[in-house]
Amino acid sequence: MDEKLSQIEEKYERLTAQMNAPEVYSDAARYAGLAREQKELSPVVEAWRELRRVKAAAEEARSLLDAEEDSELRALAKEELDAAEAALPERELALKMLLLPKDPNDGKNVILEIRGGVGGEESALFAHSLYRMYAMYAEKRGWRVSIANLSETALGGIKEVSAVIEGEGAYSRLKFESGVHRVQRVPETETQGRIHTSTATVAVLPELEETEYSLDPSELRIDVFRSSGAGGQKVNKTETAIRVTHLPTGTVVECQDERSQYKNKARALSILASRLAEEERRKQAEARADERRSQIGMGFRNERIRTYNFPQGRVTDHRIGLTLYKIDSVMDGDLDELIDALITADQAEKLKAEA
Repeated sequence: MDEKLSQIEEKYERLTAQMNAPEVYSDAARYAGLAREQKELSPVVEAWRELRRVKAAAEEARSLLDAEEDSELRALAKEELDAAEAALPERELALKMLLLPKDPNDGKNVILEIRGGVGGEESALFAHSLYRMYAMYAEKRGWRVSIANLSETALGGIKEVSAVIEGEGAYSRLKFESGVHRVQRVPETETQGRIHTSTATVAVLPELEETEYSLDPSELRIDVFRSSGAGGQKVNKTETAIRVTHLPTGTVVECQDERSQYKNKARALSILASRLAEEERRKQAEARADERRSQIGMGFRNERIRTYNFPQGRVTDHRIGLTLYKIDSVMDGDLDELIDALITADQAEKLKAEA
C-alpha cells in the first residue's frame, strides 16, 4: 500500500508543478482539468503525509525513550510516544476510508422522484412534506432545485414530482434516501384523532449527461402538449410540455417546467436515460444477492427505510437502527445527522468487505 500511496503523492506533486507552469496557468480549460484532478487526490495525500508524520513522531519518541537516562526527559518521551500511538489507528482508518473504491456517480447532480404510496390523500400530503424536506436541505447546502414535472392533488398533496437537484456532492449525500418512507400521524382530515399510517416512495437517481447515454429514437414516442397547473389550470398557451415513452419498457417521463419545448425534451430524455440506467443497476444488484446483503441502503423502492412518527416526535432509520427525537427539525431539512450516519455505516461495510 505504501508504494501505491507514494505513486499518488508523486502524481499530486506532478499536477501541482504543471498547474504552476505559465503555459498551463494561462489556459483556463487545461488548468481547471488539472485542478480537478489535484483536488481529488488532495485528501489522500494529506492523510498519507499526516500518517507518516505521526509514525515519525512515534519513532523519534521511542528512540529518545531508549537512549535517554534523564527521568524527566524519559517521561516527556513516553508521553509523546503514547500520544502518537493513540493517534495512529485513527489516522490509518481515515486513510483507508479515503482509499475505498469511489462511487463514479458521487459527483453527479440528482434526479429526485417522489410519489404518494399507500394511504390515499394522506400519502400525497406526506409526499409533499418529503419534497419540502429535501428542498429545504438542498437550500441549506447551497444546491439548486428545479421541478421537471409536478402532479398535485386538490388538497395540496403531491401525486408525484420529479425534480433536479444541482450542486457539489448532491448524489453522494442523497443516494441513500431511495426507498419507501413511512409516516405515522393524525391527518388533518381525521375528525376522531386516529393515527394513520401512510407511505411515499423516494427515488434518487444520478443525472446522466448527454454524452453518457444513447437512446434509440425508434424506441421512443414523443408527445407534445400544453403545460398545466394544479387542477388542470392552463399555465402556458403554447405546446411546450413533453411526454416521452420508452416503448420496450413502457417507461413514461413528462417534463413541463421549462418554457422551451427543446429544454423540456432534453430534460425528459435525461430523466428517462437515468431511470433506465438505474433499472439496469437494480437488476445487476439483485443478481448479486450475497453482495447486496452485505451493503446498506441499496435503495430499492420496495424497502421500507425510514419511519416518521409525529405523535412520538421521532424519526427512525431502519437500516442502521438510528432514532432521532427531533422530527420537526428533520422535516425542515435538518438531515445531516441521518445522512452522515448512513455514509459512516456504508463505509464500515465496505471496509469489512475489503478486509
